[in-house]
Amino acid sequence: MVAHGANSAALERDARLVNAREHRIAPGEIVIGVILGRTSEFFDFFVYAIASVLVFPSLIFPYVDALTGTLYSFGLFALAFIARPFGSMLFFWVDRRHGRGPKLTIALFLLGGSTMAMAFLPGYATIGIAAAVLLAVFRIGQGVALGGVWDGLPSLLSLNAPPGQRGWYAMIPQLGAPVGLLLASGLFLYLQSTLSPAAFLEWGWRYPFFVAFAINVVALFARLRLISTPAFEELFATGELRPAPIRETIASEGRTIVLGTFAPLASFALFHLVTVFPLSWVLLTHRETAGRFLAIEMAAAAVGLVAILLSGKLADTFGRRTVLSVSAVLIAVFSLFAPHLLGTGGTGEAIYMVLGFILLGLSFGQSSGSVNSSFSPMRRYTGAAIVSDLSWLVGAGFAPLAALLLASNFGLVSVGAYLFSGAVCTLAALGINREWARKHA
Repeated sequence: MVAHGANSAALERDARLVNAREHRIAPGEIVIGVILGRTSEFFDFFVYAIASVLVFPSLIFPYVDALTGTLYSFGLFALAFIARPFGSMLFFWVDRRHGRGPKLTIALFLLGGSTMAMAFLPGYATIGIAAAVLLAVFRIGQGVALGGVWDGLPSLLSLNAPPGQRGWYAMIPQLGAPVGLLLASGLFLYLQSTLSPAAFLEWGWRYPFFVAFAINVVALFARLRLISTPAFEELFATGELRPAPIRETIASEGRTIVLGTFAPLASFALFHLVTVFPLSWVLLTHRETAGRFLAIEMAAAAVGLVAILLSGKLADTFGRRTVLSVSAVLIAVFSLFAPHLLGTGGTGEAIYMVLGFILLGLSFGQSSGSVNSSFSPMRRYTGAAIVSDLSWLVGAGFAPLAALLLASNFGLVSVGAYLFSGAVCTLAALGINREWARKHA
């Protein structure tokens, strides 16, 4: 513990002294800091996701057809989700040995640096297959970094939740997803609409990757302020925000980890089926302009943001488990007919996106940590991180690749079946968790 305090105390103390009035941070500042931190993560995520459709197939894989190039690009997309659990293990060690401040600093600079490095990426025409290798390395760097940005701030936010408002406060970190998507889509839409296709592919697409680094620097300092708060220090001192040994956590909390991994599956599968896959499918099959669909996506994301806010009110009224269960049922119904809309033209696409984002907002708003209360306090921090890593990997990491591969071979109905299976997994996990909690009450 001496090493921990010696290495991190000065960094965290300076952040608090410079930014917090009277050495305290108001709950409103905690909210802003949490949203800003999550927005920076999702902005990086969506900048890469959009480029994986609009840029990388032609820049990195010009020697294959557009569909195959996009599938290759989505294969690289999944690497970050595979690398994320390894990043968590690495940064748990950094946290224990050197403290939270150095951990967050290294992780966020790695995240921003890996993202910005993509802006300098040469294409296949310049360095051949090495372009794909470099892109894979940078994508793995993003994934490792994402494992390190887990900081427990949502737990700090939940600690400050007034009675009867847990659902509302659980929803707040999730707002970073639509905000990040709106920023990333807006940047690409602007660049697409103001630059010639040649200029966009040569240098225009690189600009959002530079912006990502700047946003990460701002998010870093915001997070360093918050981990210095007395509330965070108290949670750390009691062990609730201190990394527990991973093997010990898996051995003693394995069942909760499995249930937590599958509980948000409907939400996480839908996440990519309304944000990444539709853009690729529409561009590949309808030959529409990217700008038009990005505008639809931005409008739908704004609706999704409102739905996330609504999920907080509904959860506080009816309970988080009820909101998650009902939204999973609605996603299952959505999966039976909605994917077909992507093949019916502009109106159908807009209906698919708006309905999809409404359901995503309701489910995603409450999906984070849906079973975390089942963890013992001393292992909750590590258990929640493991669940987050695995649920994103299982539910979202391969979703764009799987959906495009299924749709191109078996039609859009197969995408609906894929989403339906995620809804079934969510309902099963929530049901088992409720029954288990009842038996051990």
